[in-house]
Amino acid sequence: MDDTGRPNGGRPAQDSGSGSVHIGSMSGGSIATGSHGHATSVNRTAAEAALPHEELLRAIRALREALPVRERSAEDMSLDGELADAESEIVRTGAAPPERLTRLLVGVRGWLGSQAAAAGAVASATAVVQGIAQLLG
Repeated sequence: MDDTGRPNGGRPAQDSGSGSVHIGSMSGGSIATGSHGHATSVNRTAAEAALPHEELLRAIRALREALPVRERSAEDMSLDGELADAESEIVRTGAAPPERLTRLLVGVRGWLGSQAAAAGAVASATAVVQGIAQLLG
């Protein structure tokens, strides 16, 4: 707009040499103006998980690390597969849908019920169950 308030045809306004900026359209990126202007543009390649999903993700990773490395039973391998799938989905999308959480909850509870596992694995599995229960309400 010019100094009378009328549109100036899309041209930058002139103001006696003090500078001006005119942006017709912008998508993404960042811009800064002035002698001390600073612009930062942040791009994310993976979704950020919401806080409850971040906590669940930490618990999933801890349980996977606590699972036996040698002599894994079929139940250990099945649970690790479910945990890996959930971990991947949370990292990729920032969340896990209720169907996946329910399937994981059943798997972890079943594993807990059938194992005489080390205390660390049981504690990690309990944290996963609590995280899922919190997300499912």
